[in-house]
Amino acid sequence: MPTSRQPALFLPHGGGPSFFMTGERKQRYQATEDFLRSVDSLLPERPQAILIITAHWETEVPSFTGGERPGLIYDYYGFPPETYALTYPAPGQPALAQRAAELLQAAGLPARVDADYGWDHGVFIPLKVMYPEADVPVVAMSLQASLDPVLHSRLGAALQPLRDEGVLIVGSGMSYHNLRQFALAAPLSHDFHDWLDAALQGNQAQRAERLAQWHRAPGGLASHPREEHLLPLMVASGAGSDAPGRPLWRGAVGPSALGAWAFD
Repeated sequence: MPTSRQPALFLPHGGGPSFFMTGERKQRYQATEDFLRSVDSLLPERPQAILIITAHWETEVPSFTGGERPGLIYDYYGFPPETYALTYPAPGQPALAQRAAELLQAAGLPARVDADYGWDHGVFIPLKVMYPEADVPVVAMSLQASLDPVLHSRLGAALQPLRDEGVLIVGSGMSYHNLRQFALAAPLSHDFHDWLDAALQGNQAQRAERLAQWHRAPGGLASHPREEHLLPLMVASGAGSDAPGRPLWRGAVGPSALGAWAFD
């Protein structure tokens, strides 16, 4: 039985399979990899399971992977052949998927369990760094296709009880995700990171209200031309208590700011 409440986290999942490459691409993400490798040491105890909200899966009805052994989805393109042979044989946990879906439904939110869907790189890439032994059960959660920030904060709030059941809730995204103008928009990523640090200092309701206005923040739209990589933060924040969000890490990929936050 768990003895401590797990936090909810928002973590950067890196660029494709870069953590498992060589050369310049790996070097660019080395600090991010080092941080992810340290995450378990920052937790009150080892999680009994992980619920990870991925930026790379969108559905009309919020969905949870319900397979015993979900397969991997190599949803990155143009990388070396060996990156399409990566494995991550962690078990699924159908009971957790069902429990999470029931929590959403109890809050008046639709939800479903998908026993056939696999784990995309927003799931298996960061977890392969964090828990390379693949010995912690994992359930992945989709984003709702409207990409409504208020809804995603509500989804997180409904899932909060899982944290007392030994479940680590992880929002897997990026605080900066502008691939087309990566370097050009990079200076504004630091403005947006500063805004996030301030916005996440409030209680749960205040955080949700502020995060709903992310597109009006300094550097917001420059950092996220499309918001799917930011929305896992809304779920993680919603799953937090009224204690202020805690900055866990501030780093960079080239000139662009990246960050991670915890919600107690």
